[in-house]
Amino acid sequence: MNTVTFPGLGLTFHLNRVAFSIGDFSVYWYGVIIAAGFFLAACFGLTQGKKFGITSDDFLDTLLLAAPGGIIGARLYYIIFYSELYRKPDGSLDLLACLDIHKGGLAIYGGIIAGTIIAFLVARHKKISFLALADLCAFCLLIGQIAGRWGNFVNVEAYGGPTTLPWRMGIKTVVDGTVQYMEVHPTFLYESVWNLVGFLLLLWVVKKNLRMFDGMIFLLYVTWYGFGRGLIEGLRTDSLYFFSTGIRTSQMLGFVSCAVALVLLVWKLRTHPNREELYVNQKAKQREEQ
Repeated sequence: MNTVTFPGLGLTFHLNRVAFSIGDFSVYWYGVIIAAGFFLAACFGLTQGKKFGITSDDFLDTLLLAAPGGIIGARLYYIIFYSELYRKPDGSLDLLACLDIHKGGLAIYGGIIAGTIIAFLVARHKKISFLALADLCAFCLLIGQIAGRWGNFVNVEAYGGPTTLPWRMGIKTVVDGTVQYMEVHPTFLYESVWNLVGFLLLLWVVKKNLRMFDGMIFLLYVTWYGFGRGLIEGLRTDSLYFFSTGIRTSQMLGFVSCAVALVLLVWKLRTHPNREELYVNQKAKQREEQ
């Protein structure tokens, strides 16, 4: 049981990582929250896919392959940059420890990279527009990230350094072998809110018919998420580092991916894309001609 406070807001939470147990098997809130995010993302994709020309079957096929692939990618990414946590005393890799994910140890960038590759392969196999599929999946990624950060809250992780801001979070953590009380940045909350704002902005872009080309929403997502992640990662105390360079891996990837996506977005818009070339409009035209 962990106690987390927000002293500036007068809030106190008593958190148990375990949601329920069946015998010796425990189900953790982290997994429950991730599952809830997955369910909400699936519902969005199934109900909104037609706006992008993506059928429910095509979306489900992608989801059922990309979701487990994303988990594997997220785990591999974490192990690569935190390999010392998964080694035996003799220096060899502990494969059982690598497979044990119920205590956490997933990195979202690894999941995004793996999921994107799988979505591309599915689109190629099914002969559908990968860019239109990526636009739809960008919303699903944001939903999963909005929910997933609350799993970090229950685990009392993904927090930042000390602060005196009114919304500071009070926690007990181990410092130099002793338990100490600290008031820190609730960076899990920063990222969840940042992603929620991004989700609402992208919804507005689609609702106002401002999507000019397939892939635009995905590029906007990468730009928004990358910039926010780069800023927020700089506040965290548990960052993965790029091997022994002292560079925060997610911060570097965030800013680099933001810059690349922004350049591609501006370049594509300067070509004055025709909305009639959107995959959803092409599919509608094909139906009219049949």
